[in-house]
Amino acid sequence: MARYTQAVCRLCRRQQDKLFLKGTKCTTDKCPLSKRNYAPGQHGPTKTRIKLSNYGVQLREKQKVKRIYGVMEKQFRRYFAIASKSKGVTGKVLLQLLERRLDNVIFRMGVGLSRAESRQLVRHNFVAVNGRRVNIPSFSIKTGDAIEIRAKEKSKKGLRENLDISKDRTVPTWLEFNSAEMKAKVLRLPEKTDIQQTIEEQLIVELYSK
Repeated sequence: MARYTQAVCRLCRRQQDKLFLKGTKCTTDKCPLSKRNYAPGQHGPTKTRIKLSNYGVQLREKQKVKRIYGVMEKQFRRYFAIASKSKGVTGKVLLQLLERRLDNVIFRMGVGLSRAESRQLVRHNFVAVNGRRVNIPSFSIKTGDAIEIRAKEKSKKGLRENLDISKDRTVPTWLEFNSAEMKAKVLRLPEKTDIQQTIEEQLIVELYSK
């Protein structure tokens, strides 16, 4: 399985925006973007920034969404192909497909401090959907699904600490979450308004429509 293995904080600096890829570190003074608010590279900060073309703006938005959800290019293209063939607005369907990923749901619950950590929980068989263990991070949830964290008490202790750390993070309204039992139910499919970060999905549609 292909995955990004380099320093993820460089991605935020390249994007010039916080993508929240390192969990709690992103909300503290240790965040590299707070210290060095310029793109990575040997030349350091420059006095003038190159103005991006329309294509550059579209590409940057696509890269931003890819990195937020932790998917690679081939997988992202597959999501777009599915969205373009589905009923509804392509951009909104694309975001919905990404939000419905199981690793993202665990992150939204607050059990994982980042999507990378949430992906690891899924891969290590800590998550069950409708009573069956699922170890595929890209597994797509649907309305009515019941999601449960199944782990030994020693492991659950660490996950409860994660819940305490992420208690200020709002659980989206499309999820009904019981923090005591670490169980959630999908009440409805997510909408764009449920996404806390600003995403201009139309730019991605325009990029792939060329």
